[in-house]
Amino acid sequence: MDIKQYDIILVNPDTTKESEIRKTRPCLVVSPNEINNNLRTVIVIPMTTTGRPYPTRIKISHNKKTGWAVVDQIRTIDKSRIIKVLGEISKKEIENCKSVLKETFVD
Repeated sequence: MDIKQYDIILVNPDTTKESEIRKTRPCLVVSPNEINNNLRTVIVIPMTTTGRPYPTRIKISHNKKTGWAVVDQIRTIDKSRIIKVLGEISKKEIENCKSVLKETFVD
């Protein structure tokens, strides 16, 4: 399975605890392609259609739905958890994603 940065993938998170996002859901791949092509893991941001605007949320439209990538729930997963690739986000959403990631983790 070819996984690229900014793909939306369907993931089975399996064992989660407490307030972690659980159940099979779409996730946004944020790991660079160098990682995606060479390691058995990818870095993802879980997505949800419930929730509200918040500084660590990225608004994403996909499959005729609008939802949020929840940056504060970022995680590294084994590729065996990936069920399928659902699509990719737009260039505008990529720029917004980069901005939120930078604001959250760099600045």
